[in-house]
Amino acid sequence: MDTPQDIVFQSYGRCCIRDQFFSDFYDCFMGKSDEIRQMFVDTDMPSQRHLLRNGIMQLILFSRGLPDSKLKALGESHSRHGYDIKPHLYNIWLEALLETLRQHDKQYSPQVESAWRHALTPGIDLIKSAY
Repeated sequence: MDTPQDIVFQSYGRCCIRDQFFSDFYDCFMGKSDEIRQMFVDTDMPSQRHLLRNGIMQLILFSRGLPDSKLKALGESHSRHGYDIKPHLYNIWLEALLETLRQHDKQYSPQVESAWRHALTPGIDLIKSAY
């Protein structure tokens, strides 16, 4: 039986092969609030989508047992001393990711959603703790 980390790795593989996945994620995420939209006003979105691709992979790899050094660095860059990303926004980020996965992963199910939540929450909590 696949672990939650295996389910997430496979789900992400089905989605990240299409660049549209990352564009759709940002459309969804920015559609959540004016606060979020304002954070991306002067952002180079092709570069941001590349960073997102890597950031999701870092969260997945952390859930699979890799060291936390990359996520700690991400947390520091996103802290009040960096980009000042408020902790509550990560919950919105995760919901936008799940909505986008639901749209793009043909095998999406309640089990897949649960696996994503289980796998990403510890890494997201680590990033939020740096705030």
